[in-house]
Amino acid sequence: MKAYEDPSRYLDGTRIYIQGSLWDGFAKGNGEFSDGPYEIQNPEDFFKDDFYQYGFNPEVGSVGMPVATTIRATMPPEAWQIPLFQKLASGYIKEVPNPVWDYHKYIPYSKPGKVHDQIEMYGEPNSLDDFCAKAQLVNYIQYKALLEGWTSRMWTKYTGVLIWKTQNPWTGLRGQFYDHLHDQTAGFYGVRSAAEPIHVQLNLATYFIEIVNTTSSPLSSVTVEASVWDFEGNRPYHKINKNISVPSKKTLPVFEMQYPKSDNPKPVYFLLLKLLDKSNAKVLSRNFYWLHLPGGNYKLLDTYRSKKVPIRSSTQAFLVGKTCTVKIKVHNLSNKSLSECQSLLNFEDRDNQHEPIGIENNCDYGNMNVEEPATEKTEGLLSRVSSLFFREEQTHSSDRDKR
Repeated sequence: MKAYEDPSRYLDGTRIYIQGSLWDGFAKGNGEFSDGPYEIQNPEDFFKDDFYQYGFNPEVGSVGMPVATTIRATMPPEAWQIPLFQKLASGYIKEVPNPVWDYHKYIPYSKPGKVHDQIEMYGEPNSLDDFCAKAQLVNYIQYKALLEGWTSRMWTKYTGVLIWKTQNPWTGLRGQFYDHLHDQTAGFYGVRSAAEPIHVQLNLATYFIEIVNTTSSPLSSVTVEASVWDFEGNRPYHKINKNISVPSKKTLPVFEMQYPKSDNPKPVYFLLLKLLDKSNAKVLSRNFYWLHLPGGNYKLLDTYRSKKVPIRSSTQAFLVGKTCTVKIKVHNLSNKSLSECQSLLNFEDRDNQHEPIGIENNCDYGNMNVEEPATEKTEGLLSRVSSLFFREEQTHSSDRDKR
């Protein structure tokens, strides 16, 4: 027998045997280390042709900082010190973790020379809670972009990918979707969003809106709706593309989202994507992004968190046969007339003419701090309205630090 002859060929030739995760069609295919990377990336790089050169990547990962309560529950107080941010002459930041974090294999959120610090893009953190909260924003974007980047080139360049890893077997600070105490990081929710069998997404390298269909059935007569929203509640960009067909197991670029190329775009903005079934206006997929202009950052989001917004709402109910439709309008009183209020309906419903059945309600809530608890009536309305825009994909808090 030759020194490295595959024994499965003469002991059992009835089934496929793969010697390892880097052999026989995976990564480079010869057993050499050609998987990874396992570190922070520019989100748009996941979509670029030169990011990974082989078809199937058996191991790729990124950062995985847990929430602050996990750090306090698993490490002594002297290990609660966040990394030192060393500003280099090149403009990049080098993170220097404390010795305990270094021992627990902490992966920095910067890579000098290639990736600007993704946490500092939201403002330099001033506490453990601030650091971990901003890390969750980065975790979400990193893993969502990772999977969307791979599905963007599904079956044209890539044949598959495995993320390493879902969790650490100890209190490690490497890539993970849930920590040693089983609390999810935001990376879990980013992957959950990107892994929809039918998914609408933004290619962060080309800014084309794409439809991903990983199912065995083709899609027909679907519609893509893209809306850009600024901090004041304005919608400076809105585009609809109807009657789209997508073959099974294909990714289809639909149109370019051109808001960054428009006149006077806002430095930070929100993008809401919807994929709808034309026959019944059912939302097949929705995707929400916070984005900055090229070369920018997210530091304006910090002031947005404490922004006080005066709002007024109105509701109407419409009865057509046995179907009742509730129409909710939210008016930002700070800079618009009531006639400019946005109607929160899917695009198909905007064209229909229904008669109200006499149920109508108007509420004026005045100045309301979005960070403070609202009244029960206000909070109920806002939760219903926000559910039309934002899927509740937040990390679970815990009270382990009370133990």
